[in-house]
Amino acid sequence: MDKPKKRHWKIRLHEIIYEADTSGGKIFDIILLVTIIASIILVMLESVKSFDAKYHNFLNISEWIITILFSLEYIARIITVKKPFKYVTSFYGIIDLLSTIPKYISLVFGGIHALAALRALRLLRVFRILKLVRYLGASNTLLKALRSSRVKISVFLFTVVIIAIILGTIMYLIEGEEAGFTSIPTSVYWCIVTLTTVGYGDISPVTPLGQFIASIVMILGYGIIAVPTGIVSAEYATQSKANKIIEEDVQLNSQSCSNCLSEKHKDGADFCYNCGEKLH
Repeated sequence: MDKPKKRHWKIRLHEIIYEADTSGGKIFDIILLVTIIASIILVMLESVKSFDAKYHNFLNISEWIITILFSLEYIARIITVKKPFKYVTSFYGIIDLLSTIPKYISLVFGGIHALAALRALRLLRVFRILKLVRYLGASNTLLKALRSSRVKISVFLFTVVIIAIILGTIMYLIEGEEAGFTSIPTSVYWCIVTLTTVGYGDISPVTPLGQFIASIVMILGYGIIAVPTGIVSAEYATQSKANKIIEEDVQLNSQSCSNCLSEKHKDGADFCYNCGEKLH
């Protein structure tokens, strides 16, 4: 096979595997999604002992077939890009690898194949297939808001920990071991459970003073839950105003750069916006 034909073969395979604007790419991605869903269902069914006892061979053979198909797909993704290591170390590259190796590892360590449920993360590709990439901007704005709020949230959480330690210590002194508050760490655990309104009920105060303090902790918990939400919401609104664009004027496609794997190129773009590589 001469070099031009080999290059054309790689380009065609790259379009099918990495892109969803061509008919071949759409069919490949739909088959991939169906296979991922089927593999997750098989893993879940195998955890049901009664079902596994009856159909173990079928489940095992089916999982091996799907694992081999995913392995071939993983290899194809590597050989169709100019920088294989970039794909291997990318988010999707790591997810693709983690969704493939559990079955192989199970040959040495039994039961580890259940981690194949990580394949559910591969369903994130549905955004690309359904042309929803442009709406991922909202998630990026949320991530920026979380990063910008990390200092405020850290201070808030540090304050909550201090409050939990103080109130837990007080409850330890008031209730004592008879009520289940056997140590300060146990009492702090109770305080955290109560502040977060989880309320397992494994430990509860019995004295009137302890119940009064518990009531204050419960009411305080509702306010504590609202604080981080308000911090992130305010930062999200700020980020939205700063990064607001007219989405209707930006038509994106699923074309992927074979050099740097960047996506979300504008329709009609001839070169990658990230590395300048010629697009197909």
